[in-house]
Amino acid sequence: QVRLMESGAGPVQPGGSLTLSCTASGSISRINHMGWYRQSPGKQRELVAVITSSDTTNYADSVKGRFTIFRDNADNSVKLQMNSLKPDDTAVYYCNAGVTLRIGVRSAYWGQGTQVTVSS
Repeated sequence: QVRLMESGAGPVQPGGSLTLSCTASGSISRINHMGWYRQSPGKQRELVAVITSSDTTNYADSVKGRFTIFRDNADNSVKLQMNSLKPDDTAVYYCNAGVTLRIGVRSAYWGQGTQVTVSS
């Protein structure tokens, strides 16, 4: 079983910064990609940022230039550095990982979600 543990969220004022962390554990042969999604009330879950095993990154237009995703292959973790936060960034943030469990077997997993609130 693969588990994703998230940390680092909380309340922050507009213009502030937060760093979200996510660590994958379990019987993982290879992590193919890891990323962050978010969902606010009444809206669909949306991609925030993703990074592949070759360090290719992709960001939502709304966070480009403000958020940075980076990974540490040594401990199967990914971090999302969020700067210049806006009230519109308020949402539940979910870690996602696409992994190879063994040869020919791939699966995707989600964290439990962590609340980010940007408010004065």
